[in-house]
Amino acid sequence: MKASDYIAQFLHLKGVTHVFELSGGMITHLLDSISQTTPIKIITMHHEQSAAFAADAYGRMTGIPGVALATSGPGATNLLTGIGSCYFDSSPAVFITGQVNTHELKSDRPIRQLGFQETDIVAMAQPITKACFQVLDPLQIPDIMEQAFAIATSGRPGPVLIDIPMNIQRGDVPTLPNPIATIKNTTAFTDTLFESLLSDIKAAKRPLILVGRGIDAAGARKELLELVDKLQVPVVTSLLGLDLLHFDHPLRAGFIGSYGNRWANIAFGESDLIVVIGCRLDIRQTGADTKYFENRIIYHVDCEEGEINNRIKNCIPVVGDAKAFICALLNSSILEKEQPLQRKAEWIDYIAALKEKWPDTAELNPVGINPNKFMHQLSRRSVSAKAFLADVGAHQMWAAQSLELGKDQIFMTSGGMGAMGFSLPAGIGASIAAGNSPVVVLVGDGSMQINIQELQTIVRNDLPVKVIVLNNRHLGMIRQFQDSYFDSRYQSTYWGYSAPDFEKVATAYGIAAKTIENESDMEEAVEWMWSKEQQDKPVLLQVMIDPKTNTYPKIAFGKPITEMEPFSKPIEMEGT
Repeated sequence: MKASDYIAQFLHLKGVTHVFELSGGMITHLLDSISQTTPIKIITMHHEQSAAFAADAYGRMTGIPGVALATSGPGATNLLTGIGSCYFDSSPAVFITGQVNTHELKSDRPIRQLGFQETDIVAMAQPITKACFQVLDPLQIPDIMEQAFAIATSGRPGPVLIDIPMNIQRGDVPTLPNPIATIKNTTAFTDTLFESLLSDIKAAKRPLILVGRGIDAAGARKELLELVDKLQVPVVTSLLGLDLLHFDHPLRAGFIGSYGNRWANIAFGESDLIVVIGCRLDIRQTGADTKYFENRIIYHVDCEEGEINNRIKNCIPVVGDAKAFICALLNSSILEKEQPLQRKAEWIDYIAALKEKWPDTAELNPVGINPNKFMHQLSRRSVSAKAFLADVGAHQMWAAQSLELGKDQIFMTSGGMGAMGFSLPAGIGASIAAGNSPVVVLVGDGSMQINIQELQTIVRNDLPVKVIVLNNRHLGMIRQFQDSYFDSRYQSTYWGYSAPDFEKVATAYGIAAKTIENESDMEEAVEWMWSKEQQDKPVLLQVMIDPKTNTYPKIAFGKPITEMEPFSKPIEMEGT
């Protein structure tokens, strides 16, 4: 059969229901085959970066690799930011790029380019993928496709890139074979480990569990809740683990990190034992003072050995898949004979008192709308949203600090890459992955202007994406950085920057839109978003935020995680 037909049918057999792309000459065979030989829906975006972000969200929502296609040259290079986002945030994805015909590849010739738009995307993508392939013979396609999907979903998930010259796409491939077995994650954990862990938890006075994206990447959400109920240990989350415990869970102790909830950071800093599962302990989670954390017992569970004892030393290493670890612990004879462990009531009450003393809604005293209060109001009314997708910037941290996520609601953002422009196209991927269900996109005015063109994709596909633009009329997080370290010289944040009226922009795209400027308008605006008339439609709500509104609390850089601005001041310039 024709190679492009084989690829199309292979994707269908793997459970892929949608692919994301921006058309170009070198992927026309693939697009034609997908549209003519499978029920897969092709979602045409307006930029390849957007296609990559949509595939990222699709993969996170479904566990099936998100698929994005792009033509050679600029199409392929435009995917790179989204590929990197998938790589750093452990999102399963397969990226397929078209390439010039094999006889047009420059190969070892001492020239820059032979074929028009020829670009060595494999060499560029290798550092930010789990694997890269260039197909030089149609007979390689079956094996490469199988390998790509197995690699993308095994171990720590991530992106794989397949570059296919145009003449290979129209070559001949044998009929579809039986799929080869996927790579299995097999890790053995000893009873000695579990005995030591449970003994240390029982002896601890202030234990915590820290969970991150690795839990969801391993498909261990349900098992984590079982483990928490059994251990009765409070849980703090990283930015990418925000949705692992619902807002009202009795053992949820908040969000930690550079802009974490103040009470959660204090608890994190004062704990005497931490069980870290699927979290890298990077600088955004711990602050720069790593020695501060080395005075306590830390069990670090991660499927990548290199992440353990990387920054924070003297951790007890547990190398393995998060789900395999949790299931093994739950099923161990050591834990099975235990009733739920006794709660550390004094410790849990102390964390509750910290939360009451340092509420997230009291960190700011802005003129006009308090963004933390808005997040609470928004999430209480948005119970039918399948996911909240935050972009990158101040609004991202206000969302992480204050969203009230329900039991089945997903939170997504670009964590490791920190890519502005993520949330709008990712919202498209998330809504589609959830069966065209409503999702909420949270985006700042700066981030919105990076992939604003995807409003047309939302309209064309009639997706109920609720877009919230928190418009403070500048790049607020960088402006805050400039206040701290550059004597309030606002180059490229205030100076040389502007934003349009997003209500008018949305109206031009045919999307119903409103703008609010006062807290008294919040409830009515949120009700309007979810009204009977707007429930299943896209809307845009522009929320005006005073430009001087900062993002607090924030770790005072160079100091322990418990010391946060504005009450504590940094002792050195941030390095990240």
